Amino acid sequence: MTSLIRVLIVDDSAFVRKVVKEMLSRSPFIEVVGTARDGLEALEKVEELNPHVVTLDLIMPRLDGVGFLLEQMARRPLPVVVVSIASESGEKALQALDAGAVDFVQKPTALATEKVFEISEELLRKVKMAANVPVKKLIQPFRSHLSETAVPVTGGRVEGVFIGISTGGPHALKFMIPQFPGDFPVPIAIVLHMPVGYTELFARQLDQVSLLKVKEAREGDVFSPGTVLIAAAGRHLILKKSASGTVMAHLSARPFDTVHRPSVDVLFDSAAAVFGGRSLGVVMTGMGSDGLKGVGAIKKKGGLIFTESEETCVVYGMPRSVVEAGLSDYQVPLNQMAKTIRDAV
Repeated sequence: MTSLIRVLIVDDSAFVRKVVKEMLSRSPFIEVVGTARDGLEALEKVEELNPHVVTLDLIMPRLDGVGFLLEQMARRPLPVVVVSIASESGEKALQALDAGAVDFVQKPTALATEKVFEISEELLRKVKMAANVPVKKLIQPFRSHLSETAVPVTGGRVEGVFIGISTGGPHALKFMIPQFPGDFPVPIAIVLHMPVGYTELFARQLDQVSLLKVKEAREGDVFSPGTVLIAAAGRHLILKKSASGTVMAHLSARPFDTVHRPSVDVLFDSAAAVFGGRSLGVVMTGMGSDGLKGVGAIKKKGGLIFTESEETCVVYGMPRSVVEAGLSDYQVPLNQMAKTIRDAV
C-alpha cells in the first residue's frame, strides 16, 4: 500500500494497548488511529475511524473478539489480526479464523514489557500483510464459480502427500481435507504455521469433519493410509523409515536455523529422502517462501509439485516463490485441489 496503514488496536488491557501501539508506531508505514477496550467500542471505532487493519484481543468484557468479528464481517469485512494468549483462548482463536480473521499472533503469557516486545517483528509483518489481503477473500477465500477444468494429472505413482500452508491455512484445510474419502490410499502430512498451543485443537476439529483420521503428529506415529498428520507447533515433522520399512514420524527442534518451526522445507526434505519420486508436494496459501527449498529436493528426486492458484490464496507468497522458481507442475485453485490430488494418487 502506498498510503499509511491505519490500525485500530482492540484490547481490554490498557497496558497491552499501550505496548502494541508502541510496537506498531515503530514502523513508518503504520499509523495507529485509535484503540478500543472491547468489541462494542471497537464496532463504533471502526465506523468512526475507518481503519485498514484491526488488531484484536479475544477475551474481553461486554463483547468478545469472536462476537466483534461476526458482527463486523456482517457489516463491512476488513482485515483482522488476532493478538491473544493460546492457553486462554485456543478455541476462540480457531472460531476467530472461521469468522474471517486473517492471522494471529500469540501474546506472551507473562505480560512483562520485554516479553510483549518479543512479538514486535511478527506483529508488524502480519499487520502489513493483512493490509494487502483483498476484502473479498476474508469471508470466502475460495470461489465455487471458478473454472472446473480438470488438471491433466497422471495418477498411480504417488505414495505420500505433503502439504505446506500458512496464512489462510485453517480455513483452506477445513474446506479441502473433508473432500478426501475414508479409503484414500496414501497418507498425508501437513505443516501449518500456527503458534504453540493451537495445532492439537485444530487437528481435533478437522478430524471431526473429515472421513480420514486427522491428528497432531506424535513421536513414533506410523505414517499410513487413512491418516493425516499435522505437525505440532514448535517441532519439525520429519519422516523416517525403520529397518522393517515402516515410515514413522519423528519430532525435533533441529534444525534451529529455520524461520518457522515446524518448517515446510524440513518436512519436504524428509519426504524426498523417504519417498523420492513418489512424493507429491503441495504448497498453499501463506506468507514468505517456506517450502521452496524442500520443493527443490522433491523435484530432484522426480516428485510432483502442486501450488495453489493466486486467485484463491489469502496470501500468495509461498506458492508464488515456487512458481517463480519454475518448480510448480500445476497451479490449482483451492476448490479443485482435493480432486486434483486424488487424481494424481
